Amino acid sequence: MSKIYTVLIGLLLSAYQGTAQNVDSLMKDISSETEPEAVGASFKSSRLILSQTTTMVKKYDLDFKVIHRFGDIGGTDGGSKTLYGFDNSADIYIGFDYGISDRLNIGFGRSKFEQLLDLQLKYAFLQQKEKEGSPISLSALIKAGFTPYKVNTAVFDDYGNRFSYFVQGIISRKFSSNFSLQVTPGFLFRNVVLSPGDEETLFSTGIAGRYKFTKRFGIVADYYLINSDYRKNNTSTSFYNPLGLGIEIETGGHVFTMNFANVKAIAENNFLPNSTSSWGKGQYRFGFTISRMFTLHKQKP
Repeated sequence: MSKIYTVLIGLLLSAYQGTAQNVDSLMKDISSETEPEAVGASFKSSRLILSQTTTMVKKYDLDFKVIHRFGDIGGTDGGSKTLYGFDNSADIYIGFDYGISDRLNIGFGRSKFEQLLDLQLKYAFLQQKEKEGSPISLSALIKAGFTPYKVNTAVFDDYGNRFSYFVQGIISRKFSSNFSLQVTPGFLFRNVVLSPGDEETLFSTGIAGRYKFTKRFGIVADYYLINSDYRKNNTSTSFYNPLGLGIEIETGGHVFTMNFANVKAIAENNFLPNSTSSWGKGQYRFGFTISRMFTLHKQKP
């Protein structure tokens, strides 16, 4: 009789184990159906050449960036007398981006160009999914810029005039493991403009892309179309749309971008209203971006 009980108990345990495995498998299937897997980051870094990207700094991580732009390679200010721009420094930017959460980042930076200080928030509303779900990634960027010192005019004596604000939507899609593209419409608001007739509110549309040749190497491009009647009709100063071309290298802990661009300034608050350099006149310059990620707090498993 005890043998019969033993057999019955064994059958019940095996049936329970099989049922549990089926339930676990079913729950995994339901989970995979309800939460589609997210696509990997469209871009390696949160910044490309001119534009910021939908790539976010993860929670508790700190992204330290050094961005440098040299002088003109050609034109009246370039050539061999300045070692094709390497003797000069058009702008240097040092910035920090911190992940408050995986969706919310806060950043602070300082530019050599007009000594601009900027504080920014970036929030990720959508993340592209593999199958069902959002076909795009969508982030919003809000930045406030402040010029603490005199630039070249007394109009900045009033501290309220020294502020500018930039709001931008960042929409990206990773079309394949090698190719990503993004569009970045934005508004720049300036409390005071330095030239009569210039717009205090400036609308721009950026487009940027990356193509990977290998896991760690790719080419990147960045372009901005600036909508401004003042810049189209100005006869005393020529304005040109910003364009940057470069290569991107990932070395594990760093993302290194080497590029050429026809803008002097690095921060959006500065280069969007002040793009007066022409590729056709040799007024483009070499630059680089170094991004290094640090983890400040190890999350519990």
